[in-house]
Amino acid sequence: MRQLTALDAQFLNVETTTTAAHVAGLALLDSADGSVNRAALAELLLDRLHLSPALSLRLVEVPLGLDHPYWAADPDFDLANHLFETRLPEPGDDWQLAETVAELHARRLDRAHPLWEMHLITGLTDGKVAVYTKVHHAAIDGVSGAETLATLLDLTPDGHLTRRHLPTTTTTPRPQHPAHPRTQHPANSQTLPSPQPPSDLSPADRRTDTHPSGHSAPPAGARPTSSESPAGAEPAVLAGPSSEVGTTGGGSMGGSPSPEDGPPGMIRMLAGAAVRGVTHPVRALQSAVRAAEDLDAIPVAAGLPGAKLIAKAARVVAGDGHHRPGLPSLAVPRTPFNGPISARRRLSFGSLSLKDVKNVAKANGVSVNDVVMALCTSALRSWLRERDALPETPLIVAVPVAVRRAEAKDLVGNQISTMVTPLPTNVADAKERLQAVGNTMGQAKRRFARAPATWLSELCSVLPAPVTSLATPAIFRLAGMAFPPINLIISNVPGPQFPLYLCGGRVLSYYPLSVLTDMSGGLNITCFSYDGMLDFGIVACPERVNDVWSLLTHLRTALDELLDERVNDEFRDGAEVALVTGQPA
Repeated sequence: MRQLTALDAQFLNVETTTTAAHVAGLALLDSADGSVNRAALAELLLDRLHLSPALSLRLVEVPLGLDHPYWAADPDFDLANHLFETRLPEPGDDWQLAETVAELHARRLDRAHPLWEMHLITGLTDGKVAVYTKVHHAAIDGVSGAETLATLLDLTPDGHLTRRHLPTTTTTPRPQHPAHPRTQHPANSQTLPSPQPPSDLSPADRRTDTHPSGHSAPPAGARPTSSESPAGAEPAVLAGPSSEVGTTGGGSMGGSPSPEDGPPGMIRMLAGAAVRGVTHPVRALQSAVRAAEDLDAIPVAAGLPGAKLIAKAARVVAGDGHHRPGLPSLAVPRTPFNGPISARRRLSFGSLSLKDVKNVAKANGVSVNDVVMALCTSALRSWLRERDALPETPLIVAVPVAVRRAEAKDLVGNQISTMVTPLPTNVADAKERLQAVGNTMGQAKRRFARAPATWLSELCSVLPAPVTSLATPAIFRLAGMAFPPINLIISNVPGPQFPLYLCGGRVLSYYPLSVLTDMSGGLNITCFSYDGMLDFGIVACPERVNDVWSLLTHLRTALDELLDERVNDEFRDGAEVALVTGQPA
């Protein structure tokens, strides 16, 4: 049993009729002659459930909302509440898949059960299947989500035949075979969950990518680094599991549920709430001072007169001697992305060659993450220009960053921070734009490396739990309308560069899908690298972004522009950049 932190609880508080706060991923797989079916997934989940604490814990609310909820083992756990099957109607194309997943992604999770769902989607073209998995952000961040989902994946097609009845230590051994280039395929579509028995599917045909890079991967356990891999809104972030993947049992949150995992008694919860209520003013003051230390890095607040002086004074009071590099202006321009969102969602997904991105990075002396951010910058610039909505000043984006330490890897919940940085969408030349991205990201990384920002969790701790739960939806909606702190969230998470398997089916690609809120805007871009490809998952509110697929086209064009700068040099692959999207021809 463990109580949610203020940050964990905030992901619950933010949920409204228009906001669902779960992170998710869409995996496309070879059906392995029908071996990837509902029965096989059920057997796998039941066999490995003890390795994933977040999958068997449910929320226990404190009476009257007087304190943050607790996690406790679900004594009535039933897999039927979590595993569903959907079959797409003919022809089972990419748009149908995107529309179906968008409907699933828009639905909030049922808090009466552990906060996750898995949807098997059949009926796709080319004999493939899809698995859409979502877990509430209150339960996982990028790293813990990766560890959770890694327990279901294997390095070999027959890895799922090995039973794991006892918890084991998490390891990620190197694959026993050379990495195969990922197969290229169009994205496919899906329908709504139906608890019917699975149908056998024909083997998936594979079209080899013209690049020596591979395809995308599924939920597993990739550990993002603080400078290059954000974790937050990230959605199910994955890395490479192994034939021995597990989670250390130990503590109330790891391994099989113990008696200590049971729900706390009402008297104990109320007593705890009373104690925390009395001591809250002291803790709130401490959190406010710590947040003030980064006042010049907090969106909106950074633009207030004297913000830098207040931040410097707060660091002196706290005895913090770390020098914090300065940051550029974080003034947020108005864009179509920002404003109150609706309950509807649209999404698109596609893949780019990781080798080409690495070549661009090498040729220009920047990091892969910088190139990814530059591609997003160019795509956003093109999309806004088409609608005569390109602001004269840079967009401001939040980049989630994992700050989870090794000793806390088994804890359910969030250990994340965020970097806020400008995107130079006002720079016309592609190469100059790339260099500008490198400079701004470098500033943000240096600032974070010197003193990792804690203001996100500190701000969540300032108000008492009952006030926060009531005020958060109104604050988010007001901020979205009056003074949005950012234009959007962009995440880039590195994953394994070798194939992974689920129930014997090879994972061909894995598209991460994240959260939209009134405050963060109606667009979210998340990228995951797997088996030689970069997989982009884009989630949008249709009232804010009316054409989410065109952003993928602009991503491809942006990569083409940077590759064309080096047409005759040693880095050019000599092949067309193939973007896998679900947009009809």
